[in-house]
Amino acid sequence: MGVLIYGPQDIEFDDRLLTHLEIVIVNKFRRHESFLLSWLDDLSVGSGRASMWMASEVPVYFKYWGSRVPSVNKEWLRMLELGAESSRGLVVLDEEGKPAHAGRAGQRRTDRPVKRVHEAA
Repeated sequence: MGVLIYGPQDIEFDDRLLTHLEIVIVNKFRRHESFLLSWLDDLSVGSGRASMWMASEVPVYFKYWGSRVPSVNKEWLRMLELGAESSRGLVVLDEEGKPAHAGRAGQRRTDRPVKRVHEAA
C-alpha cells in the first residue's frame, strides 16, 4: 500500500492505483488546476466516503512501499483523467471503473517532506 500525503491527510491506496492517481494529479497541478478528489473508505477505517479539495499550492507527497514502478494502463488513466475534468471531480476508481477503497495511515512517519504545524482533531 502506498500513501498519498496532502496537507494533514494520509490516504492509503494500492501502489498501482496510486501510480495512476499520481499521474493525473501531477498533470492537473502542472496546469495549476484545482479539483475535488473523492474515494470510498475501507471498512478498516470505518467505511463511508471522503472527499478533499486539491490545489497545487499545497505540497503533495506520494510514498510507495513497493520498489517496482507498476505498468500504466492507458485506458484506466484516461478514465481517471476524464473524471478529474468533470464537475464531480476525480473519483478514485479501480481498473474496471468501480469505486476503489482507501485506508488512512494511522502511524506517524518520519519520511514526511513537510513538517505539520497543526494536527487534525
